Amino acid sequence: MKQMIEEINSHLEILLNKPKDGAVKEAMKYSVMAGGKRLRPVLLLSALKAYGYPYQEYLDVACAIEMIHTYSLIHDDLPAMDNDDLRRGRPTCHKQFDEATAILAGDGLLNEAMNVIMQSSIEDHLKVQLASLLFKSSGASGMIYGQQQDMYYENHQASLKELEDIHHYKTGCLIAAPLEMAGIVVGKEQEALRTLGFHLGLAFQIQDDILDVTSDSATLGKTAGSDIENGKSTYVSLLGLEKSREYANELFKQCLEDIYGMTCNHGIMIDLLEKVIKRVN
Repeated sequence: MKQMIEEINSHLEILLNKPKDGAVKEAMKYSVMAGGKRLRPVLLLSALKAYGYPYQEYLDVACAIEMIHTYSLIHDDLPAMDNDDLRRGRPTCHKQFDEATAILAGDGLLNEAMNVIMQSSIEDHLKVQLASLLFKSSGASGMIYGQQQDMYYENHQASLKELEDIHHYKTGCLIAAPLEMAGIVVGKEQEALRTLGFHLGLAFQIQDDILDVTSDSATLGKTAGSDIENGKSTYVSLLGLEKSREYANELFKQCLEDIYGMTCNHGIMIDLLEKVIKRVN
């Protein structure tokens, strides 16, 4: 996994040097190369490796996933949305540059993600299928829909069902997509990988809600307590801390069952799952 992250980072550096020079390019590089867990691209590459595929051939696709994730963070941090000052342990993009540059940097990453996939060396039919799934998952009926609902429930109390619906889209879609994309490449277990992704995405979001109230900004790399400050509906505010922890543990157990139901190398996927379970930011 460490090697994968190093390969992803090296490839991102190459890809982010291609756009024309200027503030937008610098803001794109600043935000993407600030660090991060690289969970979403690693999910794609790990799943491919678990099925015995040469994952390096799909580094372009993995980097495109990370570009879309980072664009969503840049826009999520903007004053009109969460108005955050800290991301990945550094000033947010609009704080480091300015609001207009941050908006354009997010737009730039979204568009470059498509270019990266279309210019990759994989077969054309796979380019179309993978790009279609990725952009559907991150679009107005996927991640963006989840962000819309998340903002709505800043001023309305969500039920558990409504909260799960928010995060099915806002978090789950872009965690399930890399796994389902691996299923497209290997030509099997696409639905099983998608199901694993949504279970993992929900567990990941509950972890986020727990860390928001139990950790500090230095550890998280973003502003602790921001959910409460923004009036967001969270699992902790709805269920309480202990029940939220229990729910996350149940979901991680379900992820383990999902993995054992697949025909891949279980050890690779379990190793990745354990790293998510033990994360502190």
